[in-house]
Amino acid sequence: MGSNSVRVKEALVVTPSEPTPSLVLPLSALDSQLFLRFTIEYLFVYEPSPGVDQGSTTARLKAALAKALVPYYPFAGRVRTRPDGSFLEVVCGAQGAVFIEAFTDRYSSNDFEKPPKTVTHRRKFLSLHVADVLKGSPVLVVQLTWLADGAAAIGVGINHCICDGIGSAEFLNYFAELASGKLSELDSRESRPRPEPVWDRHLMNSKRVRVNPVSHPEFNRVPDLCGFMNRVTSGLKPTSITFDKRRLSELKRLARCTSQPGESLFYTSFEVLAAHVWRSWARALDFPPNQMLKLLFSVNVRNRVKPGLPEGYYGNAFVLGCAETSAKELEERGIGYGSGLVKKAKERVGNEHVREVIELVSERSASPDSVGVLIVSQWSRLGLERVDVGMGKPVHVGPVCCDRYCLFLPVRQENVSASVKVMVAVPTPAVDNYEILMRALHL
Repeated sequence: MGSNSVRVKEALVVTPSEPTPSLVLPLSALDSQLFLRFTIEYLFVYEPSPGVDQGSTTARLKAALAKALVPYYPFAGRVRTRPDGSFLEVVCGAQGAVFIEAFTDRYSSNDFEKPPKTVTHRRKFLSLHVADVLKGSPVLVVQLTWLADGAAAIGVGINHCICDGIGSAEFLNYFAELASGKLSELDSRESRPRPEPVWDRHLMNSKRVRVNPVSHPEFNRVPDLCGFMNRVTSGLKPTSITFDKRRLSELKRLARCTSQPGESLFYTSFEVLAAHVWRSWARALDFPPNQMLKLLFSVNVRNRVKPGLPEGYYGNAFVLGCAETSAKELEERGIGYGSGLVKKAKERVGNEHVREVIELVSERSASPDSVGVLIVSQWSRLGLERVDVGMGKPVHVGPVCCDRYCLFLPVRQENVSASVKVMVAVPTPAVDNYEILMRALHL
């Protein structure tokens, strides 16, 4: 995308519409993890709306943002390291979020039907990129870009230390309900978010449990037999492939057929699709047979810890599930084998497992290594497809930039609510093989 293809009209700081507490809030051990110190970046695209008034729409979004920052006042704060250098904290003083209005005469809503041409092709749809989330940067950035056909794109950047995917989706849906007028502005009780946001970050702190690090492969390094990072990050090209309900059912059938005796014959859509992507990616990149590979994915622990977390807890409440095997085993033993590894990795995550993870990240600063790893993040189950700011439901939901982290995205089409779009950037020489393997009906 050319440097002038998206032009910023206005950039300003939006503060809460009402007084909010001025205080310092501690972030949890899970919030403070090294690998979460980045910005989650969403991109929503909305169809052209006949007769839409751009000026009033922009004003409505700014007002809704100011109102949303009242119950979610930490989003108007700034994240920093605690004075003792341990975990992180949020300085809440109504410093504000950043709102940007921009426009382009080169791009229309149809341009988002295909994957971006390059990893950073859509960067200008969130012009303020927060690279360091601890240097006084805004926690939240929202950019409204008017497209050439009268459609609109909304880019959102949220500091991952403040919330996880579920928490960010709850905030965005509340913001959208305010912007669309679905929440009453006459009765303040009716315009409160549902569920009410809950801080309570102490619930995800260490309780001093004994841990055997061997039982947590997500944090253990595997030998690099192939210059792994250079192999998987060089010359990346974004890809996007959609799986509808029929294709997902076919993957489940194939998983059952290739499962080992005694293994489960029931797999979820996530388990089979994650295994299929992992296996296709590994085969396309042609790793040495004995290279150990890991699939990492987030597991929501809100109902897996005891007692469960309160409804409305929007902090980071996930740990990493880890499926691990050699490139040879992953290829030769089929999708059923891979699906079984993903299923077992999910099943390992119980209360004790979560408490062990918290202890490891608290006392040993444990963090996942990159060698051998493919990360999958399931955005398709967060409720992002419901973020209607008054222009209808988005026709596209995805990342601002497409990189080597694989995303499962929601798809908005009639009668295909079960469809999932798989987006990941693959080294250019491997793209053709990857797409052939992903689309293959025989595995």
